[in-house]
Amino acid sequence: LKQSIAEVFRRHTRCSLAMAFSASTVLAVCAPQSYFIASLGVAAAIVFANLGAAYGTAKAGAGIATMGIMRGDMVMRSLIPVVMAGVLGIYGLITAVIINGKLDKPDTLSAYTAYALLGAGLCVGMSSAAAGYAIGIVGDIGARCNALANGKLFVGMILILIFAEALGLYGLIVGLVVTASSVEHGAGLCTSYLS
Repeated sequence: LKQSIAEVFRRHTRCSLAMAFSASTVLAVCAPQSYFIASLGVAAAIVFANLGAAYGTAKAGAGIATMGIMRGDMVMRSLIPVVMAGVLGIYGLITAVIINGKLDKPDTLSAYTAYALLGAGLCVGMSSAAAGYAIGIVGDIGARCNALANGKLFVGMILILIFAEALGLYGLIVGLVVTASSVEHGAGLCTSYLS
């Protein structure tokens, strides 16, 4: 019985080594859907960033319009949240253009690169959406309260808006880092599906 167990183990080990050798020398074929997955990263970056920018602009704009009835002289100073919300859309645009620039060879795009580009797009888009939500609420209530306080809350409102905008900027930085390294790390993981 001991000899038969040892013999089975030897045969199994030899077979596993042969399979490991053959798996390491043959590359898988790149999946055609990898281009679609990476393109979802482009869409996620621009769509979610623009959703955040639109919400922030609409919410802050409603507050500014309401405040303008009470204090029309403070309307121009209160437009800062609208400008900051608009910058979030630019974050999504920058990321979408950079990700799209990485999609020049769809036949050799590995799944690693595709999912990394999708993650980068989601990171920027969702961070910008969250920042737009925060900017919209602070811009709405802050503009109204600043008018009632005769401008004494302006500096505090601007500081809160800066930290809300920083959330989108953090997402942009992480998204750009992931995008920059994705093609390099994902290169050579598969062969072209055209050959």
